[in-house]
Amino acid sequence: MGASFSMADIISVLYFGNVLRYSAKNPNWEDRDKFILSKGHACYALYAVLAKAGYFPESELKTVGKIGSKFGGHPKIYEIPGVEASTGALGHGLSFAIGIAYANKADYKNNHVYVVLGDGECQEGSIWEGALSAPTLELDNMTVIVDHNKLQAMDNLENIVHMKPFSDKWKAFGWNVVEINGHNYDDIREALLIRKKGTPTLIVANTIKGKGVSFMENIPIWHYRMPNEQELPNLMQELGLTEGDLK
Repeated sequence: MGASFSMADIISVLYFGNVLRYSAKNPNWEDRDKFILSKGHACYALYAVLAKAGYFPESELKTVGKIGSKFGGHPKIYEIPGVEASTGALGHGLSFAIGIAYANKADYKNNHVYVVLGDGECQEGSIWEGALSAPTLELDNMTVIVDHNKLQAMDNLENIVHMKPFSDKWKAFGWNVVEINGHNYDDIREALLIRKKGTPTLIVANTIKGKGVSFMENIPIWHYRMPNEQELPNLMQELGLTEGDLK
């Protein structure tokens, strides 16, 4: 849940800020842009946004995490309308998106590809292979957003693998790098619309893991924990939810 809350503002602007071109009534529309959630464990935020966008009834979200539900702990293509890639094995979303962006270039299409990476995910070697490839291929039709909440599953990011200076690494690989407040809607939208000819864009979105729930914010354990019966009422109160919202 913590990973979903940190990126909720980013994908809300992407889908509802007149940025991403999509058709919920026709998920396979050929001229759509594509969004790849590489950090698949943050799928709860994606499910909520897709439901709000009209890909499926919001009532279906009541089945999330239940046996037999298509809404599991990672998103699955072909089973959930609007999901463009099955992700969860970290480090693959960037290369997957590069393939799509390169194919669009080859076909002279102006479709754009957006990817959200986790900052902990950026410790995967495959991310840096992709980071080298995209500028080489001049993929200016791709925007990558790093949800830089500075935490990963077990600890602070820097305590696991040193990533600083984070932005400079991407710049050195040839990316057009923009650093923003990942919870400011205006900053997010402005960055998502940046295009630089011949160069892919990398947005470093500084975020707070667990954003919006005081006892979750910046606490690593909420990478994988769910609220218990004592914590749930506090969470609902802070998010402005009622018992009726759960029925």
